[in-house]
Amino acid sequence: MMNGKRWLALLIAAGLFLISIGVQFATSLASTNFENVFGQQDELFNETVVESGNSGNKIAVLPLEGVIQDTGSGSLLNNSGYNHQNFLRMLEKAGEDKSIDGIILRVNTPGGGVVESAEIHDKIVEIQENTDKPVYVSMGNTAASGGYYVSAPADKIIANAATLTGSIGVIMESINYAELAEEYGIDFNTIKSGKYKDIMSGSRPMTEDEEAILQTMVDELYDEFVQVIVDGRGIEEATVRELGDGRVYTGKQALDNQLIDGLGTLDDTIAMMEEDNELGEAQVVQYETGFHFDQLLGMTAKSFFGSDMKLAGLRELIRESDAPRAMYLYSR
Repeated sequence: MMNGKRWLALLIAAGLFLISIGVQFATSLASTNFENVFGQQDELFNETVVESGNSGNKIAVLPLEGVIQDTGSGSLLNNSGYNHQNFLRMLEKAGEDKSIDGIILRVNTPGGGVVESAEIHDKIVEIQENTDKPVYVSMGNTAASGGYYVSAPADKIIANAATLTGSIGVIMESINYAELAEEYGIDFNTIKSGKYKDIMSGSRPMTEDEEAILQTMVDELYDEFVQVIVDGRGIEEATVRELGDGRVYTGKQALDNQLIDGLGTLDDTIAMMEEDNELGEAQVVQYETGFHFDQLLGMTAKSFFGSDMKLAGLRELIRESDAPRAMYLYSR
């Protein structure tokens, strides 16, 4: 049994632990805009003025950063990176806001999910069909694969000469650990309703029939990618297929192949939009993701359980990699 001194020591240790949590939480809170943290949850992004302007016109810049993947937002552990649903809301707001005269997507992404890329593409086309707002793209360091897919319908695409773009194509990957498992004497027991139910399983080699099935899916999605470029850029299908062998292009090479419309910076793109659409010296605003209470809790949790949370993230990555998924992704 524990004597009084041991109980006292235990209580002191527990108290210090709780105080430590409070200090960490308060530190995170102090470095955060209080209004944003406890703001209404439907205000998922802020509007920051980049250029004040004096013409009464307004241009919105929407940053598209990171891998285009819908990772969900329900978990406290998911507090960083690209937020797909939030970006779709940004597009929707920019399209519906009557004070916005033009939209510029600042694209800096290696691509991502097939479905997510298609959702962004369709939202851009919807804005173009329902409004007369020009939609331009300013490419950053990388705007490849899905990054180019979402850019294709834009009225004008501008990139830096050193931007990496292109990577037109589809990729589907999984980790096969069958030989490793055999070496260590690990057996897998799988009960399935049909012979293709565990297609692309990492625990056994892929059959020729399975490879043919998956290749048909990839080819179908590639055809869709090609059509998006044909429709958006007005390039002949044969030319798109010739360019779309998966390779990346520099901005200069992309311009030579008519994949983009010009070379320049974000500021150059803003100036072009103003000149092309008679927007004068427009006010330029940038939509930025707001910082919310669940993100704060996630950051605080990471500060305490850093290594354990990294391990949990690794486990999640392994689980995801074991499931077949087609991607418009520049994979190096």
